Amino acid sequence: MKIGLLGAGRIGRIHGLNVAARGDAELVAVTDAMPEAAASLAAATGAKVASTEAILADPAIDAVLICTPTDTHADLIEQAVAAGKAVFCEKPVDLDAARIRRCLATVEKSGKPLMIGFNRRFDPNFAALEKRLRSGEAGAIEIVTVISRDPAPPPVEYVRRSGGLFRDMMIHDFDMARFLLAEEPVEVFALGSALVDKAIGEAGDVDTAAVVMKTASGKIAQISNSRRATYGYDQRIEVHGSQGMLRAGNIHETTVEIATGQGFRADPVQNFFLERYAAAYRAELDAFIAACHGKAAPSPTGLDGLKAQILADAATESAQTGKPVRVDLGAN
Repeated sequence: MKIGLLGAGRIGRIHGLNVAARGDAELVAVTDAMPEAAASLAAATGAKVASTEAILADPAIDAVLICTPTDTHADLIEQAVAAGKAVFCEKPVDLDAARIRRCLATVEKSGKPLMIGFNRRFDPNFAALEKRLRSGEAGAIEIVTVISRDPAPPPVEYVRRSGGLFRDMMIHDFDMARFLLAEEPVEVFALGSALVDKAIGEAGDVDTAAVVMKTASGKIAQISNSRRATYGYDQRIEVHGSQGMLRAGNIHETTVEIATGQGFRADPVQNFFLERYAAAYRAELDAFIAACHGKAAPSPTGLDGLKAQILADAATESAQTGKPVRVDLGAN
């Protein structure tokens, strides 16, 4: 199948190179607001540089990958499905839940596949944990714990347009919590502080946050986020159940350890999301191409994107008011 790429920045380059490495797909066209980024990726993959309009109008292109800034996602999804393309779009669909609903209604009318880039579902370790959880190894789920801490905070300019930590960073963890719980949260309570960089607080955001969610049956999910982890990119999951506990830990640079009289010492954990989730990005693309060929339904769906956004909005409200917020994800 022939694929067009909208956005050749950091994540777009990863997806573009992954398409180019496949035998069952071809990256035929790339566009980006920065001409040099598009030209560089085109040269590396054998694709041509084209405008967004030309890519969407090209009947030979079967699907597009949308890796542009967030505020363009919903419009580009609608334009792409109207042009008959299958769509993969990086999270989020939009920062406004009402806009997401309108976009998803357009997608539904088109009948074209839409998949949202919650790549962590495809991490081999997290996917294996979820599979074993579904098989009942840990028994009935009681507490899901998701820990996600970045090595360092982003620039304040990015923070100002990101929608805030809950919508930008923790949205991945909201999706993962739903993925593991297999039951929708009905209540969200959040706390947030600016402890890493006071400029983030001055910009109206937080850099350190914790969220607790509860489902109707009483299952609990707890999420911990920080924009600082001095020891690397911290990505861990633990699910405690009635018969045991499943846990997926960090990935280290190597598996080598040294043991001395001072104890055991291991290499640092991987320090950046692009290397930590390299396998997940490849598996995510596998799933999208399978969906395009009708071999499986696209997942995560646009509805998954909407539900994660609703949880992020609820967490933002809770952190600002100091009160728990009720949500009804079944009504969307």
